[in-house]
Amino acid sequence: MRRRKLYSLALLGCLFLAACTKSQLDQINTDPTKSSGNNYDPNYLLSTAQFNYANIGYYQLLYESTMMQVLASTYNYYNNGDKYINAANFTDYQGKIFDQGYTQSSTIRQMQRLANQKDAGGYTNLINIGDIMVVLIMQRVTDMYGDVPYSQANKSELGVKYPVYDRQEDIYKAMLSDLENAINKLDPAKPKPTADLIYRGDINKWKKFGYSLMLRLAMRLTKVDPEMAQKWAEKASAGGTMADVTDNALVQTDASNFNSQNGTSIALRTLSDYREVRWSKTFIDQLKKDKDPRLDVVSEVPQPGLANSVNENLAGNKDTSVQTGLSNGYDLLGGATDIRNSPGYPGASGSGSDIAPLGKYSRPVTSVYLKLGGPNFIMTYGETEFLLAEAKLRGWNINGSTADHYVNGINAAFQSMAQLDVQATIETSKINAYLSSHPLDQSSKEKALEAINTQYWLITGSTFNFIENWLNWKRSGYPVLIPVNYPGNVTGGTIPRRMIYLSTEILNNTVNYQAAVARLQGGDVLTGRVWWDQ
Repeated sequence: MRRRKLYSLALLGCLFLAACTKSQLDQINTDPTKSSGNNYDPNYLLSTAQFNYANIGYYQLLYESTMMQVLASTYNYYNNGDKYINAANFTDYQGKIFDQGYTQSSTIRQMQRLANQKDAGGYTNLINIGDIMVVLIMQRVTDMYGDVPYSQANKSELGVKYPVYDRQEDIYKAMLSDLENAINKLDPAKPKPTADLIYRGDINKWKKFGYSLMLRLAMRLTKVDPEMAQKWAEKASAGGTMADVTDNALVQTDASNFNSQNGTSIALRTLSDYREVRWSKTFIDQLKKDKDPRLDVVSEVPQPGLANSVNENLAGNKDTSVQTGLSNGYDLLGGATDIRNSPGYPGASGSGSDIAPLGKYSRPVTSVYLKLGGPNFIMTYGETEFLLAEAKLRGWNINGSTADHYVNGINAAFQSMAQLDVQATIETSKINAYLSSHPLDQSSKEKALEAINTQYWLITGSTFNFIENWLNWKRSGYPVLIPVNYPGNVTGGTIPRRMIYLSTEILNNTVNYQAAVARLQGGDVLTGRVWWDQ
């Protein structure tokens, strides 16, 4: 089973980049844990880790997408994020990013060990891209949970069976140092990775990605350590972050390689995953308020009687005048919290209890978002520009002006929609009209911060990058969201601030787990706060 999984995942490199030769297939079909670096190409492990990092599916759909009021649902399955309820057997989903993060970073470390065994000099770019990937992976892990293993992570071969949980403050210092070291060692003159799903081995793009990641790390620290944040943000700006939307970091999936029977799919999400969610009223109302041209391409109302149709080719009504977001915190159980009893309920569309309640609420355009082949966004130029705009607003030594970075961010956000699907392309004239009518209001620092970070929420929401959407909201506090207070919620009617550690850690790494929880503000609960979340 393990060997089949290794084969299936390593095959990603060939499927995305080019047809595999017989020699390459022979390499892939060799279990790298039982072979030396001489008879296995470590490049294929890079594509494995990249794909798994990007394609996280339910693990951000169940919580962050609805917690952040980008999506909403009336179905019990989504109560965890939409209504802050720990439903039975669902808390393990909260620990999945912890579990997967260490699996992904372990894959990278294995890749680096094989590369060093075979030819450290020849694989120098692959090895250092691996270090950048580990920082990318571990930032998501620590930002979601707080203190986690870092210095002793993935060292079982050295006898470390129960790694200590490093303090998040120390993790951030280490990540920034590790990231800078990796960027400095990248060399375009040396061999490129051959199975890189993100940048196809383009070392210059990896450098820009590295500095953009450095900027994101720095900006997480704006409240807890502004001096450290400024130092690293200025260093990232001077180094050179993403320059346009062609630098967007994404992993393109492959619809032709979907196999639901043996679990070797490298396709994107499926329609059935999203049949019971809609765009949140908060999200749609913001687009409408701003006359945002994204509303034209992201939202549709299903055809009458086909709200939950399994046929994603049945296009809905995209007329902006009929788009209606679903309020978070409602159900289908009758009483005051039943959506059919909510203020402004738009009525049914067709008949049948399974489709009527959601019939006239706006869903993500199925042919754009829910096809089997499409991109998973990791980080975008637009996000980077919004962070630079905020850094400049804070008075830091950042190239360019706050207003210019803000405009660049909005322009990039709109242009990035075409990368989802060509039919989501926003016309240049509409982009220019929006920019001319929505200048950044810098009459006060808080107004500007709210505008910048609301745009960050919109770009990460519209690209389905829900975890980053939530993490930046935790840091910035914008947009100002009104929490739901559904009966039986476990947060006291407040939006969750972190996810709960993987349950097996409580049993298997008890001493180190307990030490981490003792340091965690609020404990191992959804309302606990990580170090930088002040």
